[in-house]
Amino acid sequence: MKPLLKKSVESAVYSFTLKELIEPHFDPNWHFHPHYQLFTVLEGSGTRFIGDNIKHFEAGDTVFLGPNVPHLWQSDRVYFEHNSGLRTHGIVIYFTEDFLGNGFFEKSEMYGLKQLLESGERGLDILGSTREYIRHELQQLSHSEGFERIMKFLAMLHELSQSTEYEYIASFGYVNTHKVSETERMQKVHEYVMKHFKEEVRLSELASLVSMSDSAFCRYFKSRTNKTFFDFIAEIRIGHACKLLHEGHLSVTQVAYESGYNTISNFNRQFKEITGKTPFMYQKEYAKGPI
Repeated sequence: MKPLLKKSVESAVYSFTLKELIEPHFDPNWHFHPHYQLFTVLEGSGTRFIGDNIKHFEAGDTVFLGPNVPHLWQSDRVYFEHNSGLRTHGIVIYFTEDFLGNGFFEKSEMYGLKQLLESGERGLDILGSTREYIRHELQQLSHSEGFERIMKFLAMLHELSQSTEYEYIASFGYVNTHKVSETERMQKVHEYVMKHFKEEVRLSELASLVSMSDSAFCRYFKSRTNKTFFDFIAEIRIGHACKLLHEGHLSVTQVAYESGYNTISNFNRQFKEITGKTPFMYQKEYAKGPI
């Protein structure tokens, strides 16, 4: 397994790093790094893990993350199939708080931007017209150089700092308690669950995979993710169900079984607990096809 944290995000030329990511699938490694990150998905779909939050993602997903917030955009399984013909496309900016020099964001004029950086500690899911503005500017920024490049990026941060079109991603009080040495263990957990969530997930098998007893693994997982392992499974299954309902090709009953539920009553209960809506309500509001 390749190292999970040694991402090449520093630039020897620019004060911040901008990358256009065009690959068969997004980086499948769960990781965190000491940089702020502004990222938008132009193509691709899958499951997004940020801090203690799990959510389906698709084109349009745009987030702002603070340093050391664990994250993973896990592309749908079909993107990993040989000759799928699919691709993912995203644009990301990495920067540090001192990218314009020590103390820059401590100046009184920078108060709004300083507040934005602090908000990024929980991660921001950017919405509405602000999201469209950020997506457009990210695509244009790669064509800018010199002073114009800096000014455009600061304008984007200013727009974010003034906007109310966002939702916090991680829960209130979330703190990353993972150690760098634990990334391989958590990577194994994510890989196992994403491969088996449609089946019966065996706790003993997963605990053995990371060389822990069942009880020790449950305690470890809760302390690191702020949720039980079975809550984690439920959120992945419901996230997958939301994607299927949004596509509108299957009935609610079919979606339940495709998402790993053996009974429709359990599916309905967990779906409403996590989304606040019944599956039928969700499908009626968001699906492209008929109920």
